[in-house]
Amino acid sequence: MVCFRLAPVPGSGLLLLCLVLGAVSSYALELNLTDSENATCLYAKWQMNFTIRYETTDKHNKTVTISDLGPATYSGSSCGDDQNGPKIAVQFGSGFSWIVNFTEETSFYSIDSISFSYNTNDNTTFPDAKEKGVFTVSDRVAFRVPLNDIFRCNSLLTLGKNDVVQHYWDVHVQAFVQNGTVSTKEFLCDKDKTLTTVLPIVPTTVPSPTTTPSPKEKPEVGSYSVVNSNGTCLLATMGLQLNITHDKVASVININPNTTNFTGSCHPQTALLRLSSSSIKYLDFVFAVKNENRFYLKEVNVSMYLVNGSVFSIANNNLSYWDAPLGSSYMCNKEQTVSVSGAFQINTFDLRVQPFNVMEGKYSTAQDCSADDDNFLVPIAVGAALAGVLILVLLAYFIGLKRHHAGYEQF
Repeated sequence: MVCFRLAPVPGSGLLLLCLVLGAVSSYALELNLTDSENATCLYAKWQMNFTIRYETTDKHNKTVTISDLGPATYSGSSCGDDQNGPKIAVQFGSGFSWIVNFTEETSFYSIDSISFSYNTNDNTTFPDAKEKGVFTVSDRVAFRVPLNDIFRCNSLLTLGKNDVVQHYWDVHVQAFVQNGTVSTKEFLCDKDKTLTTVLPIVPTTVPSPTTTPSPKEKPEVGSYSVVNSNGTCLLATMGLQLNITHDKVASVININPNTTNFTGSCHPQTALLRLSSSSIKYLDFVFAVKNENRFYLKEVNVSMYLVNGSVFSIANNNLSYWDAPLGSSYMCNKEQTVSVSGAFQINTFDLRVQPFNVMEGKYSTAQDCSADDDNFLVPIAVGAALAGVLILVLLAYFIGLKRHHAGYEQF
């Protein structure tokens, strides 16, 4: 029996299903394997995506990110037996599969190997691939965990081999559950150990209640996209600068697109772009449709690790930025500020986004934010003209009045 939990869009809640190797569309996965006595023998919760570089028919290199794994099946997942160790097997899309194997030692278990297979015959994902077929990459992990501990790694883990990069985060797994009860004792990955270590407090001069962050140079512009079974469904190009105030200390952080990973999901009424890195657990941009004909940025969620080891988290699902008609993109080359809260703002540079109705992986005609500025020019021009006319009328009136009084003085 296989139980798993899905969280397709932040804010939409969790749906818990228990199936016998059933098929579902997944975003965040939670797997609970039980033995013949209905006792939990393997537990895992994780998120993942895959970035694949391939050669096109015109001899160019192209990169695609696979983040929407649905519909997925779990055929072959097992608790293991005397001959074989536990295994998690996931199948999705057209000929895609992911398998992780575990082995047991005396007082440890190992996350032994991970393999990923992808099918370039899938013309939706690889419409112009030069080489067609099923390709598999395998990585030996051999990561050891105490037998009665649950392995946890909220930080981003990356495996790269043969033009395929695998990303994992929010990982919780225990391959050999003892007595049917998942352990509460966590064994942390090295990245989580580093991030959760609190730095020693060195006595210094008492700081002022607030500090002004040092100026930051303009951030590098990154290109991000989300791909589902129908192809590219979300495009975003932007430079991002985070302004954070925590414990009365302000800081400015530029996001480096070269070390930032991206994933997301697309749905008829909502779309999600999620960014993550070694210090950013997640930075979510959630878009929504309004009045059936326009889209806008509705929600921003962030959770990240600060230099002192603490976690900074903010969420706001009542925003209204980057408004544009469906079927178009929103563009703003000048600096803009998205105010998420009093403690968190995002400065954007050279922004262009299209979260819906992306055609052939390209941006549609853009609505420029400068149009908003132009809208103010008309009333300003009209007001200035009216003010000029009023001044001329008043001048004419006073000149006429002066001449009128001068005529009386001649008698």
